[in-house]
Amino acid sequence: MLNPTIVFDLDGTLVDTAPDLVTSLNHTIATADLAPVGYEDLTHLVGQGARAMIARAFALRGASLAEEDLQPLLDRFIAHYMAGMPGESRPYPGLVDALERLRKAGFRLAVCTNKMESLAVPLIEKLGLAHHFSAIAGGDTFAVRKPDPGHIIATIERAGGDPQIAVMVGDSVNDILAARNAGIPSIVVPFGYSDIPIAELGADRQIDHFDELTPALLQELMRK
Repeated sequence: MLNPTIVFDLDGTLVDTAPDLVTSLNHTIATADLAPVGYEDLTHLVGQGARAMIARAFALRGASLAEEDLQPLLDRFIAHYMAGMPGESRPYPGLVDALERLRKAGFRLAVCTNKMESLAVPLIEKLGLAHHFSAIAGGDTFAVRKPDPGHIIATIERAGGDPQIAVMVGDSVNDILAARNAGIPSIVVPFGYSDIPIAELGADRQIDHFDELTPALLQELMRK
């Protein structure tokens, strides 16, 4: 059997970005005198990119946000986030060993995230992870984004893989739903930012640590 392309989500799957997302978001919404958000709010805010995160933060605080005011806030967020990158963001335990293990076994690796590509790529580069991936696709790379299955499919094709021979690894409903709609097996991790219990997401398999992400597990999923 050919080795599949392994597609990873970024925030909450590859990298714990929560501290820096919260810091930059609070820096942004402070201009509107909104109360800061905390990590406990993050699961309700992330998943559809920075623009949506800002809008959701305003909604969370019961504040109105005019469309014409959103772009300046987004620009403020991006400037702050990039200036501090990588900040406190770190790969999850066991990730680097897992990526090296899979690459040595002949797997093609890719990233499919709803984070803007202009934020995702430098973050991955600054964390020293970029050389592992054949493609990094953000939420603005294509015309669609997760949970649209086309986002995953286009990412796999950009990586030089076959969409029929792939596995998605993620932490949220966007990841698992996109994989299911694309006909791709999925693996869920529990240490991310899902606002839905991961047991309810319907992934094909759960791993609790990246030590469990082995070639044998991936080949088993592809045989089902």
